[in-house]
Amino acid sequence: MIQQIKVTLPELGRGFYLITSYITAELPELPESGLVNIFIQHTSAALSLNENADPSVRDDFETIFNKLVLENDPDYTHTLEGSDDMPAHAKSSILGATLTIPVSQHRMALGMWQGIYLCEFRNYGGPRRLVVTIWS
Repeated sequence: MIQQIKVTLPELGRGFYLITSYITAELPELPESGLVNIFIQHTSAALSLNENADPSVRDDFETIFNKLVLENDPDYTHTLEGSDDMPAHAKSSILGATLTIPVSQHRMALGMWQGIYLCEFRNYGGPRRLVVTIWS
């Protein structure tokens, strides 16, 4: 059986955010085993699975990605939507738009220290929409 739900996240501003609780709050009862696929419907934000305990990890991710993909590069041609837009598209492509997580014993089988991140690369990206597909 396949189920699908949509989750709308509030506007969170630029940064890396744990959104596991937003997603789990919207999920129906999960099957004994299966898969959960989470897809973000945007090109300037991404999803990632990483450290859920120490918030400094998320701060360091922001630092790393800002050093990796610079803003205001004079070589960029896609500039009409602001200096954070083209770098946001590049950062989003590096991390990706989907996560697939196994389901075990009616729960997402995340490791003890794993959490789902919204990687917001725009200063003002607005609410973000996720499509969550559950396979049993």
